[in-house]
Amino acid sequence: MEWTSYINGFQAYLLLERSLSKKTLEAYLDDLNKLRLYCSTIEKDLKSLSYQDLNSFVVWLGKDLHVSERSQARIISGIKSFFKYINLEKIRQDDPAELLESPKLTQKLPDFLTEEEIQLLLQSIDLSNPLGHRNKAIIETLYGCGLRVSELVSMKWSHIYWDEGFIRVIGKNNKERLVPIAQHTLQQILLYDQPPIFKNQKEEDTFVFKNQRGKPLSRVMIFYIIKDSVAKAGIHKSISPHTLRHSFATHLVEHGADLRAVQEMLGHESITTTEIYTHISKEYLRKTLLEFHPVFRKGKGIRV
Repeated sequence: MEWTSYINGFQAYLLLERSLSKKTLEAYLDDLNKLRLYCSTIEKDLKSLSYQDLNSFVVWLGKDLHVSERSQARIISGIKSFFKYINLEKIRQDDPAELLESPKLTQKLPDFLTEEEIQLLLQSIDLSNPLGHRNKAIIETLYGCGLRVSELVSMKWSHIYWDEGFIRVIGKNNKERLVPIAQHTLQQILLYDQPPIFKNQKEEDTFVFKNQRGKPLSRVMIFYIIKDSVAKAGIHKSISPHTLRHSFATHLVEHGADLRAVQEMLGHESITTTEIYTHISKEYLRKTLLEFHPVFRKGKGIRV
């Protein structure tokens, strides 16, 4: 019974103090239920759990439940937050999770398209097709504004500030941000469709990007549009709508953009998330040297 009481209290704490999304909250609670299950197998209650017990729990996650290292790291983060709450409520005076270490994760850099590949992608679109201008506007907006696919499909005509050259983006947890949009992208949107008269219009009619039935496009449909365009462009990479967002950020950093400005446009809460693009930029520079500089080119060097 005590576990239920503590977990319910932690849930209320997360809702009030952290304002987490429903999906993140559910993940926290699911992780705690894994800990509760483990404690029942070793016959330990919350107040008697030790650091060694929590370490054994992490081992159990990997060996018995086959939880990946990345998921283990997330679970450990949740457990640390839980015990901080337990301390705040003075249920325990010590924190057995304080020294708990997450697995060392290798950082997987996201795929991105080169600037030349972006041009190939845009040129591959058949503008004689009735949906060609729509699909080109979608790709230009994803890449030119660095949008998540969920932000694109929820974009409405009222979110576009035509004179100022900005769009209002509704991001994660309904957080809003303003992102510049290029004039040629706005023109491409107008070639696809014209803003409706809002008076007496139904809600779905105010969305910018729609299917042939006039309904908002789904995330899955955007994926298929991108996949089809990539195939027609002859680009042999595994590409998703999110790849265009990564390409937007990578190209900005490669050309010397301020990281804080990139963070703001992407809608990242932490600058740490945005810093991954500095690693991509460094890798890009290294590959450029290997390919073009005589000192780095394999089997060649500077002749004296």
